[in-house]
Amino acid sequence: MTAPALASLGLAFSLTSLSGCGTRTDGETPDTKATLEAAKPVVVDTLALKKQAMLRDSVKADSIVKANGQLPGAILPGKRIIAFYGNIRSKGMGILGREPKDQMFRKFEKVLAEWQAADPSIPVQAALHNVTITAQGTPGKDGKWRLMNSKATIAEVMKWAKEHNCILFLDVQPGHSTLQAELPKLEQYLKDPIVHLGIDPEFSLSTMPGVRPNQKIGTLDAKDVNYAVSFLARIVSENNLPPKVLTVHRFTRKMITNYKNIKLDPRVQIVMHMDGHGEPTLKKDSYHDYIQTEPVQYTGFKLFYEYDARPKPHHIMTPKEVLSELTPKPLYIQYQ
Repeated sequence: MTAPALASLGLAFSLTSLSGCGTRTDGETPDTKATLEAAKPVVVDTLALKKQAMLRDSVKADSIVKANGQLPGAILPGKRIIAFYGNIRSKGMGILGREPKDQMFRKFEKVLAEWQAADPSIPVQAALHNVTITAQGTPGKDGKWRLMNSKATIAEVMKWAKEHNCILFLDVQPGHSTLQAELPKLEQYLKDPIVHLGIDPEFSLSTMPGVRPNQKIGTLDAKDVNYAVSFLARIVSENNLPPKVLTVHRFTRKMITNYKNIKLDPRVQIVMHMDGHGEPTLKKDSYHDYIQTEPVQYTGFKLFYEYDARPKPHHIMTPKEVLSELTPKPLYIQYQ
């Protein structure tokens, strides 16, 4: 499809970011007849294409599938992931640990039902998103300002996920460490098909000597995201797993630098996740500026139980509001 045709469907992206697009890997040169056949005008059913585009909730889903193929077991774009975020050992980090387990899961069931009712065309996939390597207010013995959950805590949250048919995201706040140093600690858990990964640039401060977590907003570069993608892709291949989902938190431009250099891989589905809190207009503007206009692959949106509704009359956006007022419609929704 030509670029103007794609633009008319609202599918704005750069094909130059797709590895192997328009190239051959077998070392052969196509014959003249094949070249002429390829040059013939193609009859395009524009109504069907528009209908297809309307059903897509990803900025680049169509292009990735065409370039690399959809691997078996891929969650996106066939499902919408709905996640509860936090840490099961902390009441202050999010809904996941704020309420007693049974009470929290009863609330979660209602939220899942609301999203399914808001868009019956896409099944919901329940998820727990547990901050597993957490930025700290003290440097620790090695001066890296981060702490990993115990093996018992990780085992328990994995048990919760399996009991309730959830997938599980292990989230990483590197502090003054790096993804290259921290992600290998999670490899044994990521070999489980239900376990996926989140990375949080807000708390990535290795390029900011002397800055404590929460003093400044951190940053990751495309090369760091690419490392996470390669790390997950290797685990997928070595263990014959379905594709992993990688969520990348973002609510400022500098949180992710050189986004155009992020490399896509069908073994890893990247969600650029709008992580800011505030009143609806501010959240929608942030989604537009940092997610929609700097597309990578799939998109996500966070809702805050404690912060979005303050001060009144501000409110937490409903599923119907999110789906009707954001373009593209996010395929990953997170509640904190």
